Amino acid sequence: MEKEHELTVDMETISLDRDAEDVDLNHYRIGKIEGFEVLKKVKSLCLRQNLIKCIENLEELQSLRELDLYDNQIKKIENLEALTELEILDISFNLLRNIEGIDKLTQLKKLFLVNNKISKIENLSTLHQLQMLELGSNRIRAIENIDTLTNLESLFLGKNKITKLQNLDALTNLTVLSMQSNRLTKIEGLQSLVNLRELYLSHNGIEVIEGLENNNKLTMLDIASNRIKKIENISHLTELQEFWMNDNLLESWSDLDELKGARNLETVYLERNPLQKDPQYRRKVMLALPSVRQIDATFVRF
Repeated sequence: MEKEHELTVDMETISLDRDAEDVDLNHYRIGKIEGFEVLKKVKSLCLRQNLIKCIENLEELQSLRELDLYDNQIKKIENLEALTELEILDISFNLLRNIEGIDKLTQLKKLFLVNNKISKIENLSTLHQLQMLELGSNRIRAIENIDTLTNLESLFLGKNKITKLQNLDALTNLTVLSMQSNRLTKIEGLQSLVNLRELYLSHNGIEVIEGLENNNKLTMLDIASNRIKKIENISHLTELQEFWMNDNLLESWSDLDELKGARNLETVYLERNPLQKDPQYRRKVMLALPSVRQIDATFVRF
């Protein structure tokens, strides 16, 4: 905790504009939230990268729509009940262990709690307006308690300890699901996500491409860094524009036929598969998939 002993700024030395709607005090060495009552019109308050340990003294700021506390030393979500107009809340990169104290924030549309010490998804059931939930880089072991979040469009759960894709059926409006760097071994539980456009499953232990029968709108499929031997069960994904499958166990060139129906396929990543050892690797990809404009990190030259 190198920040513990840092000197904090005296709030008296910071002049606040009483009529300001947007207040940005990023990296000001603020140690305590105080003196903000004068901001009668504030809609957006940014306190990123400070030394704040406690959420307090914000009750007066009832017009607040956006609160950003990213990168502080906050251990508990508290004292936010009065901020019922809040639409965006970011408490990423703090020391939170629990999701709590936000059930009254029923207007919340975006919630960011990245890089904390959260081990359970809970206490979100009243947030019916939520469109984006970002819980990456925590200690979450299960997808649960999100079935009332029917307006959710983006769910980010990368870098956790999740072993199973489950409890997603109610999220029919979901367009982006990010699950990379977890402990998944099977693609499943996605049958109700008919509006899904982007699916990120890289860095897991998946062995077979399956379970995507109802996800016809996918434009982006990332299954890089898994243990997949074969491209299969995706010939119906005709909207695909990006297909990332580098760092797997792909051997057979005929598997690329599975992607032929995707007329707008622009980018494929296939490097570090056994396929790539073929000296004609790039040429064969271009011949199999003529619409592709980028193979791995390199654009196709015409």
